[in-house]
Amino acid sequence: MAIESRNKLSSSASARARTRANRARPTMFAPIAVALAVGLIGLAYQALKPPPPSKLCGSPGGPPVTSPRIKLSDGRHVAYREAGVPKEEANHKIIIIHGFGSSKDLNLPELIEELKIYFLSFDRPGYGESDPHPLRTVKTEACDVEQLADKLQIGSKFYVIGISMGAYPVYGCLKYIPQRHETYSYHRLAGASLVVPFVHYWWPCLPANLSREALKRLPVENQRTFRIAYYFPWLLNSWMSQKWFPTLSIMSGNMDIFSPPDLEILKKLSESPSEGQEKILQQGIHESLYRDLKTGYAKWEFDPTDLINPFPDNEGSVHIWQGCEDRIIPSQINQFISEKLPWIQYHEVPDAGHLLIFERKFCEAIIRALLVR
Repeated sequence: MAIESRNKLSSSASARARTRANRARPTMFAPIAVALAVGLIGLAYQALKPPPPSKLCGSPGGPPVTSPRIKLSDGRHVAYREAGVPKEEANHKIIIIHGFGSSKDLNLPELIEELKIYFLSFDRPGYGESDPHPLRTVKTEACDVEQLADKLQIGSKFYVIGISMGAYPVYGCLKYIPQRHETYSYHRLAGASLVVPFVHYWWPCLPANLSREALKRLPVENQRTFRIAYYFPWLLNSWMSQKWFPTLSIMSGNMDIFSPPDLEILKKLSESPSEGQEKILQQGIHESLYRDLKTGYAKWEFDPTDLINPFPDNEGSVHIWQGCEDRIIPSQINQFISEKLPWIQYHEVPDAGHLLIFERKFCEAIIRALLVR
């Protein structure tokens, strides 16, 4: 009887202990749940909050305007730079479209004088002294090019050269600058070159295995950043601002992204830096670098392989230039595009990397191929 009584007492005590433990669990986990919820809310706020306001050139407290600018139809200003022979004397007019983290002041080699070329370069939205454009698209970039040509009255026809990230506006020009202009009875473009051109790993035209293999060739941090730019563009500002994980190798100072030919060119460029380098990001990185990534990796209104040959009678030409040693732009995708569009002339340059246009002999080859027929 005594043993049975002790067992009952022990069972009752155990039951009470279990009850107290069960009651304690919600109390223990409540602070953890609250902390997690607060953390998630904080992350969401950081991701969704607007970036710091841009310090617009010419605005109170903003950088001064030191370059000539034109005003577009939507009220934005675009800064530009003219070089070569005066446009009134030129045989050819070429609009140069700079790439990621660059500007109108890019330091290209001095070119052949006998061809009498007028060069027009400009700061793309948010770069240098051009106003940002929060609603940037591939189409708006092409419209900026055409309006710039009209405002400066460079003539009825002009060439475009897009370098690296500056190539997606060239695709826009090929798509959106009309075959029959309201003023001119023929195509405005005289020709186009896409030099080490940007590639979109999620273009619908690309076979899945091709885009997957090309993307895998890039550093892991670049793969992550490009995926975020495409799938979660609203997260990109927060991702690029965080310090826990590397974002873009080119921004973190990882020189492994450059091939030996590129490193040699960088060394030469550092010995005579171009003017205006300090102005490239002066209006903030959100509306220049980050917006550039979002625009390039957005869902386009068209597929490059849907483009129609703008020069069916060979009155002009379109070119893609790819360095065989380029570690930034995988060559397979540009090869694929040129195979699908046989009217594009594809050039692979041995022993050249991503910066091939800054080498005089290659720059001259690009210009001559575009102009001389």
